[in-house]
Amino acid sequence: MSEPAGVREVKSAARTVELLEHLAARQNRPARLRELSEALGVPRSSLHALLRTLAKHGWVRADPTGTLYGIGIRALLAGTSYLDTDPYLPLVLPVLDELREQLDETFHFGRLDGPDVVYLATRESSQYLRPYSRVGRRLPAYSTSLGKSLLSARTGSELDEHLPASLEALTAHTITDRSALEKDLEETRQRGYAVDNQENSLGLKCFAVPLRYAEPAVDAISASVPIARLNPQREAEVIQALRNAGDRISRVITPVSVNNAWV
Repeated sequence: MSEPAGVREVKSAARTVELLEHLAARQNRPARLRELSEALGVPRSSLHALLRTLAKHGWVRADPTGTLYGIGIRALLAGTSYLDTDPYLPLVLPVLDELREQLDETFHFGRLDGPDVVYLATRESSQYLRPYSRVGRRLPAYSTSLGKSLLSARTGSELDEHLPASLEALTAHTITDRSALEKDLEETRQRGYAVDNQENSLGLKCFAVPLRYAEPAVDAISASVPIARLNPQREAEVIQALRNAGDRISRVITPVSVNNAWV
């Protein structure tokens, strides 16, 4: 969402947020002061003081030598609080559990945030287990079925707000041409669900439907299926199950304007 009119950015706060987001995006790869300084364009002396302050309060962690930095445990506590207080998650999780039990595929619940989709919940298939949890991770909306199902409800300047200046390829199948993406989004609108055919992860085809309790939709659910065991019959089965689940969730939650929704 765009910044409220008349709000003046506080430089020190913005720098702190940028640093924490950068460390979080590195996942389990700690960074040296020099790397962070170059990536963020901040003088080492200023950044070092900020890192020491954040480390003192648990938002950043440092190795025993004090030369490597990563995201701290306080970030986990803040993220957990977000999930604990989300009004929609308790209503979506039982449906994801049913979908996994019914089809034994991997299902996700995600939310549009700027140009990205943030994963709020995942139910893994017993046949295909990731070595890490996707919850809390951000991926470009244009390359994921979750994101494309939500982008399809937006056109013009509203779509521009959720797309980066350039569409970078995550795999050889990622759509990187704006006009081709808009054509794909139009097809998504017409059929009512989005498809990510190895555009974000090689070997996976994903399908998603928007949850229409906000207008335009900001949340969606998806299924990820390995290409190796996907056939037309299975694809149709997964898509229909997703559509039924999306309709159920959307009926349970009273539709609200996205401007008034607590998302």
